[in-house]
Amino acid sequence: MTNSLLYVVISFSFFTIHFTGAFPQLHLDSEGSRTLRNVQCRAPEYPDGNVCCLNCPAGTHVKVPCTTPGQIGTCEECEDGKYTEHANGLHQCLKCILCRSDQEVVTHCTTTQNTVCQCKPGWFCAPDQACEVCKKCLRCGKDEVKVRNCTSTTNTECKKKELNPGPSSANVAVIVSLALFAAAVVAGIIIVVVIYRRKRCSATDSSRNPQKKTGQDYAADCLPEERRNGETQRSSISNWPLEDEQFPTLSPLNGEESLRRCFGYFEEMDVDYHKRFFRHLGISDNVIKGKEYLQYEDKIHELLNIWLEKEGRDASLNVLLKALLDLNQRRTAETVKESAIDNGHYVCEC
Repeated sequence: MTNSLLYVVISFSFFTIHFTGAFPQLHLDSEGSRTLRNVQCRAPEYPDGNVCCLNCPAGTHVKVPCTTPGQIGTCEECEDGKYTEHANGLHQCLKCILCRSDQEVVTHCTTTQNTVCQCKPGWFCAPDQACEVCKKCLRCGKDEVKVRNCTSTTNTECKKKELNPGPSSANVAVIVSLALFAAAVVAGIIIVVVIYRRKRCSATDSSRNPQKKTGQDYAADCLPEERRNGETQRSSISNWPLEDEQFPTLSPLNGEESLRRCFGYFEEMDVDYHKRFFRHLGISDNVIKGKEYLQYEDKIHELLNIWLEKEGRDASLNVLLKALLDLNQRRTAETVKESAIDNGHYVCEC
C-alpha cells in the first residue's frame, strides 16, 4: 500500500513538471544533434545554437555565425538584386521587388534599400488600399472644374461649375436700347455720307461738262480710282494667298517612353475622325470594331498601343502628326505637338 502511494506521488510530480515547462526543452542544432536551448539574446544580437552573436550590418547577411558569445561572425554583402535594410541575423538577403508595367521606378534597389515604385503619370493608387493595379485618373466633365490634379497616390478631384445667373429683364432692355441707338447712329452717318458724295459728284460734273449725265455715269465718277482704271480691289485678307507652312519634325527625349506618354494627347481628337485616323495608320476595321466596348479614352490608348507594336522601330510621333495633317486636323496636330514639347517629352528640330 505504501509503495503504491509513493508511485502515485512520483508520477503526479513528473506530470506537473513536464507540462509547466520546468525542464529545459530539447532542440536540434545545425548538425541534427540534441542540445539544450534556453538562450535569450538581447538586441543587437541573434541566437545561433547556444551562442548569441552580434547582427551583421545593413546591406549584408550572415555567412558564418560566431563561435564566441557577443562577437560578430562572418558577414557577406548582398549580391545584385537583393538587400537588407537593417542590421540582421539573416542567412540570406531579401529579393528586390520589380515595378509592374503600369508603374515607374522612383528609387532603384540598393543593397540597403528595396525598390520604390509609383504609378505612371495619368494613373494612381491610393496608399490605404491594396494596390494590385493602378487606376486611370478621372477626367472632369464639361460641367465640372478641376479642384486638384491627379498624382500617383490621389485621384483627380472635380466639382460642379457654378451657374452664372442670366441677365435680368432690366439689363436686357438696356442692352437692346443701346443696340438700336447704335444702329440708328450708323444708319444716319451712312445717309449723310451718301448725300454728300452725290452732291460732290454732281457739282464736279456740272463744272466739267454741262451736258446731262445718266445715273450710270454718276456711279462711274463716284467709284474709287482703282475701280475706274479697271483694277480689281482686293477685298480682305481672306483673299490673300495662304502659304503652306511646313510642320516641324520632333525628336523624343526618352525614346519609346516619350511616344507612349503622348498617347493621352490624342484623346482631344474629334470623335468623328476616330476611325479614319486609325484606318490611315493601317489598323483594320475588325480591330477597330473590337475595341468599341471601351470608353473613348481607353479605346484611343489600346489602338495606339496596337499600332506601336505593329510598327516597332518605325513608330514615331511624327507619323501620328502627319496622319492628322492628312485628315485636315491641323489644329489637333498643333495641340499634340505643343503638349509634347511643353511637357518635356519631345524637342523641335527647327
